[in-house]
Amino acid sequence: MKYLALTAALALFAGPAMANQCPADMSKIDEALETASLSEEQMTEVKALRAEGEELHQAGDHAASVETLAEAKEILGVE
Repeated sequence: MKYLALTAALALFAGPAMANQCPADMSKIDEALETASLSEEQMTEVKALRAEGEELHQAGDHAASVETLAEAKEILGVE
């Protein structure tokens, strides 16, 4: 029972933390796009992932947003 309560408490705190991470990730992507030297295909993919991440963030699916934005950051070489 203690483990269940702990898991539930952690889940409640993880959501807001991820919600704050999404805008920071989008900002990093936007900054990196200004000077990125990517192929046209990579640039299109990064922009699509960035847009999808923002949509997921606005829909409240922050875990999926963080994951999607991480893919864009990986292509850009951003941490």
